[in-house]
Amino acid sequence: MEKHPGSLCINPHPLNIWKTQEVYSLRMLRSREKMERENMEEHNQSKKRLRVCVATCNRADYSKLAPIMFGIKSHPEDFELEVVVLGSHLIDDYGNTFRMIEQDDFDIGSKLHTIVRGEDEAAMVESVGLALVKLPDVLQRLRPDILVVHGDRFDALALATAAALMNIRILHLEGGEVSGTIDDSIRHAISKLAHYHACCTRMAEQHLIAMCEDHCRILLAGCPSYDKLLSTHHREDYMDIIKSWLGDKVQERDYIVALQHPVTTDIQHSIKIYGLMLDALLSFNKKTLILFPNIDAGSKEMVRVMRKKGIEQHPNFRAVKHIPFEQFIQLVCHAGCMIGNSSCGVREAGAFGTPVINLGTRQTGRETGENVLHVRDADTQNKIYHALELQFGKRYPCSKIYGDGNAVPRILKFLRTIDLDEPLQKTFCFPPVKDPISQDIDHILETQSALAIDLGGTNLRVAIVCMRGKVVKKYTQPNPKTFEARMHLILKMCTDAMRDAVCLNCRILGVGIGGGIIHHNELVHGSTFCAAELGHIMVSLDGPDCSCGSHGCIEAYASGMALQKEAKRLHDEDLLKVEGMDMKLSEPITAAHLISAARMGNSKADAILNKASTALGVGIINILHIVNPSLVILSGVLASYYQAPVQRIISERALLSAQSIKVVTSDLEEPALLGAASMVLDYATRRIY
Repeated sequence: MEKHPGSLCINPHPLNIWKTQEVYSLRMLRSREKMERENMEEHNQSKKRLRVCVATCNRADYSKLAPIMFGIKSHPEDFELEVVVLGSHLIDDYGNTFRMIEQDDFDIGSKLHTIVRGEDEAAMVESVGLALVKLPDVLQRLRPDILVVHGDRFDALALATAAALMNIRILHLEGGEVSGTIDDSIRHAISKLAHYHACCTRMAEQHLIAMCEDHCRILLAGCPSYDKLLSTHHREDYMDIIKSWLGDKVQERDYIVALQHPVTTDIQHSIKIYGLMLDALLSFNKKTLILFPNIDAGSKEMVRVMRKKGIEQHPNFRAVKHIPFEQFIQLVCHAGCMIGNSSCGVREAGAFGTPVINLGTRQTGRETGENVLHVRDADTQNKIYHALELQFGKRYPCSKIYGDGNAVPRILKFLRTIDLDEPLQKTFCFPPVKDPISQDIDHILETQSALAIDLGGTNLRVAIVCMRGKVVKKYTQPNPKTFEARMHLILKMCTDAMRDAVCLNCRILGVGIGGGIIHHNELVHGSTFCAAELGHIMVSLDGPDCSCGSHGCIEAYASGMALQKEAKRLHDEDLLKVEGMDMKLSEPITAAHLISAARMGNSKADAILNKASTALGVGIINILHIVNPSLVILSGVLASYYQAPVQRIISERALLSAQSIKVVTSDLEEPALLGAASMVLDYATRRIY
């Protein structure tokens, strides 16, 4: 092609045009793939990192929160840590304890001065109000995914209130505990605001469930401070720490740690107890490390009492505002005794076996080890002095009621499972009440039902049973010979039933299997919902093998499967059939053939049935002697045969108190299936907390 000056030269060759387009398309494809990869990586990274805000209000809660903060900080690939400090941390009179947070190398995102001085009830209320005024700006700036709040302080209540109103998820530590005073009310209020719970003891977990909290959002973690104190309390330099606080002459287990806080619901009485404690300690004449009380209402008056008695100048006393937690652990661990009403006495001190004297009602209801001696009515100096004489210098077994040293890994694992896409609105698991007048279309269209399973000797049966006791649909299959095949078939039948339940507008609440004991019109479920395994009561030490792996169970003698096995044995030995007995060659041998043979004079069949009846009767007598019911109901195809022999055995062998109990057969159409279904329907619809 001829080229002219100022003209654009284009090669019209189609192959070159195609190659140019191919290269361009390839580059665009690679560019798009790169962008998608980068977006995916960015998405994964943002999805993995949970922004956790830990808010600490005082020296006590920091000892519980610090281990969690260290754990979060050590996993930057999973978490982003924000720290907010408020409350007495920022007050000089209480040691300016925010400095220990900085010494632990945590970046403090916000410091909020929220304490209104006065140390009375009004000042506490005003402090909560001041915190509520200042917190929204901080939370809006930090935008945490979850806020970690500890315990039962009024500062923590302000934190939880602000976070809940700003739609920030809350993890509450140490909820569900009971301790007395206003702390209980505050702690439970925070639990109701919180979305997730990490509690310390099994009892606390049960309290939260009883408070209608969702058990799926409750973690039984243990106390985080135990992670630190159990790993560090065996320090070789503990005597150096003790002497640095109490002098060179002090000996291990020859000093006292005292820590008493005001009781805000009875301030004057708590001040009186504090004075009596100081008088008793002065008389006891032992080196004493006494910590200033917390900032609750009444603390100012307690400090006045301490100074009036000259405690700060007394040679036996060392009064301090704050001790680093690691050193405080050593001091409590090796003390001759701890006295006061601090939660540390009933919690952490138990891990060391340190003797504790708990004064007053502030810790009433706390779970404690045997190391704690309560002086709840501490109304005289002599009573407290006598408690010191009893406790000082003793040693008790170490208690791990509040933790095993693995709380932090559990809490971090729990945090990783939090799904931020879940609805923020928390729900409560209230016990059932009277049905409301209003209705829901889904409830109108569906029927609450249960799957019932009957493991018969000949057949396996599964049924959909509705709340009214009607069998909506039933499935029957021959019972396979092997355990594996039997379990596979049960699962398949249940799967088929669940699928059909959807088409039948039946909502399956659960699956029921087994026998039952009814007490006061209630099914007895047992601790693991396995009560009434009546078929596996042993009636002989060396009886036939049972499917459960044991020997001599009722089931091994008297079940349909056991009788079928005996019938087949007689048949194989040509000892089953008698003259006049109708048996088809193609017909499978069952327990019915054994009963028929016995009724027609077969002595061997009759002997087998007598042994089975005796085993069943003896087993039922054992039950009668334990639970003393008013009636025995037999069900199933063998019930009519067993009724008379079992009644006779009871009248001959049972105690006089049980001989008159009647044995009847069920007249229900499907008693085994209905009984199994009732176990589910009863529990699912009438749960009692």
